[in-house]
This record gives sequence, structure tokens and C-alpha cells, in this order.
Amino acid sequence: MRTYAGIPEENATLENAKVMLVTVPYDGTSTWGKGADKGPELFLDASENMELYDIETGTEPFLDGVYLAGEISENSSPEAMTEAVYQKTKELLKNEGKVFTLFGGEHSVSIGSIRAVGEKFENLTVLQLDAHTDLRPEFHGSTSNHACAVFEANQKHNLVQVGIRSMDAEEAEYLPEGRVFFAHEIAVNDNWINDVLEKVSGNVYITIDLDAFDPSIAPSTGTPEPGGLQWYPTLELLKKVFEKCNVVAFDIVELMDSPMAKPTAFLAAKLYYKMLAYNHIYNNN
Repeated sequence: MRTYAGIPEENATLENAKVMLVTVPYDGTSTWGKGADKGPELFLDASENMELYDIETGTEPFLDGVYLAGEISENSSPEAMTEAVYQKTKELLKNEGKVFTLFGGEHSVSIGSIRAVGEKFENLTVLQLDAHTDLRPEFHGSTSNHACAVFEANQKHNLVQVGIRSMDAEEAEYLPEGRVFFAHEIAVNDNWINDVLEKVSGNVYITIDLDAFDPSIAPSTGTPEPGGLQWYPTLELLKKVFEKCNVVAFDIVELMDSPMAKPTAFLAAKLYYKMLAYNHIYNNN
């Protein structure tokens, strides 16, 4: 039996685990770099080669348990994939007291999971770390395109966007007013983390597109953009979100296969595990 990060089977059952992990190897609508469908396997492989003691928190987060809840392989259409993710997420959310997590795949995989989480949890904030706004109502004839990843979330929930540095003119009218933290503004604002925290409250779904990070530390994504987030400030933000709020779900997307995929895959593995550590410290009810 394969387990997340090779952890003992006793920590990998649904009954014993506090975290559920779904993988969605979907890359049906990406428009430049292809290979995000290989992202989940790259992530799982990197996780199996990672030390499981977290120095910062002095914990072994895997002891809380992580259940590999299966792979969603539906790829007949973007809409069918979204529906499959929605149904799987809805089913898993019946398990009370557990945190739902997802690893993509391109960013369109988040549409269905955010939809299901938003139906279960009231007053939801969606915290999006991303280089791109992803606020198109539809793109290339589909509302389930990666360019539309958070359009629905913005209509239904409190969307907060961090690290943005690329968008189309048509998306300007959909920007969540006062809740967009552009990368060029973050670069000159020493207080940006606290400014973000003021906008994030209650139940929180965190969605992280790896292109939010600067390509100097995460080059293997579909559309790497210069001027991105750095490692330690991002962890500081995430730690404070877990401390302040009730993080009910999170996802990481857009890890792309390439000849230089391993550094980005390992960053993704460590990022996921750091979030498990913060969940252990602050969200361990």
C-alpha cells in the first residue's frame, strides 16, 4: 500500500488521519507549458524523499495522519473534471473534523473543490496565492478553464489574492476590491503580511498556484512570471493564517514536469508539509 510520504500505514488510514489528500493529474486547458498532469506523481515522489521532522515547529506532522483519498482521473472535458472533483470533495467532507487537501494538476482543478467546500462552510474566505488573477468568466469556450479558476469563488465567497503580477484587461472589472495584493506592491510594503491578514478571517480555503513563487525558486510551472513571492515570507503568511483562522481546506497546483522539475517538486512537497505543521500547531482540535 502506497502512503503519503511513505508514512506508516497506521497513520495513513481514513479513520486515523486528520488530513485527506486527493490528487488530480489534469492538464486539459493549460495554454503554454504542458505537463501539470505529472505534478501529483512528482509531488508524491518528492514527499517520499523528504525528512519528516519539521525543525521550525519541532513536530512530526505526519503523526496526525494523512489519508491518500485517491486520484481523480476524469479528463473527458473540463466540465466533467470539475464535476468529478466536486463530487469527490463533497463525499470526503462528510468526514467531520478532517482537513481536505488536493494536489493538481492545473489550476482549473480547484473550481470543483472550492465549490464543495463553500457549500459546507459558511463565511468562507478563499486565499489565492498566484501570479495570475484567473478571473475570466470563461476562456476558450469553457467556464472550467484554468484562466477561470477563481471566478466562481469570487462571486460566492471572500476572495483574497496575493502575488498577482499578470492579468488581462477584461479581468479588471472582476477584481475583488481592496483584496488584491499585487506583487509590485508587496515588494515595497514591509507590512504586507499584516495587510493580507486583515482581509482573511473565519473559515479559509487556501489555493496555491506554484507560479506565485518567483521562478528563481520554483521554475517548473506552466507560466512562470518574474517578480514572485519568496519562501520565508510566504511561510510567515501561511503560519499566521493558520494561527488566526480555521483553515478547512487547501490545495497546491501547477507543478509541471520538465527536465528541471525536481527543485520545484521538492519545494511543493516541503510547502505541503509546512502547512501540515502549521495545521498541527494551530488547528489541532
